[in-house]
Amino acid sequence: MFYFYVLYSLKDGRLYKGSTSDLPKRVLQHNAGRTPSTKHRRPFILLYFEPFEQKAEASARERWAKSLEGGAALRQLLVEKSLLALDGKINDQCSAG
Repeated sequence: MFYFYVLYSLKDGRLYKGSTSDLPKRVLQHNAGRTPSTKHRRPFILLYFEPFEQKAEASARERWAKSLEGGAALRQLLVEKSLLALDGKINDQCSAG
């Protein structure tokens, strides 16, 4: 199984989008500072993920999400799922645990 995932930085309020075959391990790597592109933005929470059978599918979803059009559509999806507020901040229900 492969995953497309979205992390929310509690430090700067920005989203990080990626793909992996081991979601729990990857989230731990981000939060441990073992990912150069995100180590200064810790801590993160896993905001959203989608499972895929094929690595190519998860990678394609990541590329789409990082595009201008895909990024806007992803933000809208997160708002519709009540995971993200309209102002781009995390919904209070998510941070309550």
